[in-house]
Amino acid sequence: MVVNIRKKRELVARILGVGVNRVRFEPDKLEDVGDSITRDNIRSLVNSGAIWTVKTRGTSRGRAHEKRAVWKTHGKGPGSKKGKMGARTGKKQVYVVRVRSMRYHLKVMKDRKDIANDVYWHLYKQVNGGHVRSLAHLRELVSAAKTH
Repeated sequence: MVVNIRKKRELVARILGVGVNRVRFEPDKLEDVGDSITRDNIRSLVNSGAIWTVKTRGTSRGRAHEKRAVWKTHGKGPGSKKGKMGARTGKKQVYVVRVRSMRYHLKVMKDRKDIANDVYWHLYKQVNGGHVRSLAHLRELVSAAKTH
């Protein structure tokens, strides 16, 4: 005897809190599903694996991610740039990068014993005060400090 399992499917959906279309039945156990009339019967079938739910289907972002990866570097050439350099990277960010690199170089020179501790702190304060323009300028100041 063929059992109409639409109502069973609706009951399972209500019990499990999912949509009707997500409910699946084991084809071999359809007789058991048809015989089950109480919620407890259905719960036991769910626990035994005769009834289960499938995941919800969403919109796949895979193709979008691929496209984005291809075009991530496009349109960033000099012809597309508008505004001054300060509009694209702010003054503060440029300053922070420059000061950090100078401090790092000073630290490396001190660790290698290229410069003495007092020279290190003298140059560190000059970097902090904005006296040193660039790494090249810092190297000049280091060589000048070594000669003195």
